[in-house]
Amino acid sequence: MPSGLVALALGGFGIGLTEFLIAGLLPQVASSFTVSEAAAGWLISGYALSVAVGAIALTAATARLPRKQVLVGLVALFVVGNLLSAVAPNYPVMLLGRIVAALCHGSFFGIGSLVARSLVAPEKKSQAVAIMFAGLTVANVLGVPFGALVGERWGWRAAFWAVTAIGVLALAGIAASVPASAGRVRPATGTDPIPGRPATGPGESDPAPPSGLRAQLRAFRSWQVWLTLTATALSYGGMFGAFSYIAYTFTEVSGFAPADVAWLLMVYGVGLVVGNLVGGRAADRDRDRALVLALSGLTLTLALFGLLAGSATASVVLVFVMGVTGFASVPGMITRVTDYAHGAALAASANVSASNVGNALGAWLGGLAITAGLGYTSPLYVGAGIALLSTVVMVIAARRARTPRVADRVPTS
Repeated sequence: MPSGLVALALGGFGIGLTEFLIAGLLPQVASSFTVSEAAAGWLISGYALSVAVGAIALTAATARLPRKQVLVGLVALFVVGNLLSAVAPNYPVMLLGRIVAALCHGSFFGIGSLVARSLVAPEKKSQAVAIMFAGLTVANVLGVPFGALVGERWGWRAAFWAVTAIGVLALAGIAASVPASAGRVRPATGTDPIPGRPATGPGESDPAPPSGLRAQLRAFRSWQVWLTLTATALSYGGMFGAFSYIAYTFTEVSGFAPADVAWLLMVYGVGLVVGNLVGGRAADRDRDRALVLALSGLTLTLALFGLLAGSATASVVLVFVMGVTGFASVPGMITRVTDYAHGAALAASANVSASNVGNALGAWLGGLAITAGLGYTSPLYVGAGIALLSTVVMVIAARRARTPRVADRVPTS
């Protein structure tokens, strides 16, 4: 495994910890700054909004810069943001630190995915993206318990100091081990079986990807880019439409005690890790087929979960499978959108923004179902419906890919 890929995974782990650990620290932070629980909640929602804005804004602003330099700058921004949170004298500075740290999130995973795939042989590009995202999935498993444990023993500031240290290590690793030319993806010809497949090996210099905002925006003329972004948003919407209210399903339907929710969420997190790695390997063999199977599996899993949620045993099994099928599509979606976008970093970051839009959509629709009195299994059915739409979009995209059309190709000039 290239050392640069390890450094990217470490950066993803640190960013994931920043996103998730705050949930276990909110009571301490609210008490420390004497603010309400609702005000403390902005440390989560403000972070999410900053991710969505930063993914597009920073990627567009740095379009002409070498990708290694951009990654170094993004991780430095992440370090500064967490350092602000660790030393914050009051709530506004704490919120500012969260917003600054979040700005790098989307661009890091968007640009980092292009760099990751350039570090390995072409037939392993989705696996490389999966390894980078492994840091994020592991953080999903460990983030909340890590924050709660460190906060309980040494105070909430210690958790942010720890994440700052991880950021410094990732920064040094990326600076030392990622090649200066990393991140270039050969433009698609429109006739390749897998558009965007690099002709050179890892570490070799491919033709430069689109640079400048206008060239980056040209990638969005491709219908395949838009279909992939839509499928991404809907797949995340399906998963998070169910996941956002899963604690209520466990306690009110499956019969678990509130204290059991923590380990059940870890089971889900382990599923994310497995799905990410398996999905990356499957996508390198037959990407579109792997994506259709993953989305179909998520649809079926959520529907079965809704039917069998009254069984504690079935709930444990299905929440794990939900994690596997929910994240199995992520590596393939990223390499797909960047292939059809000719390696445009803006399209890669747009994929991260699309996932956040999907998260918000799914959570909103799941909440509407509960408010309408449909019960605590209704978000699972809502999620299944959204995931089914994602499957349909992916099937359409796959069929168009088998018979390439002019509208699916990005103009090269």
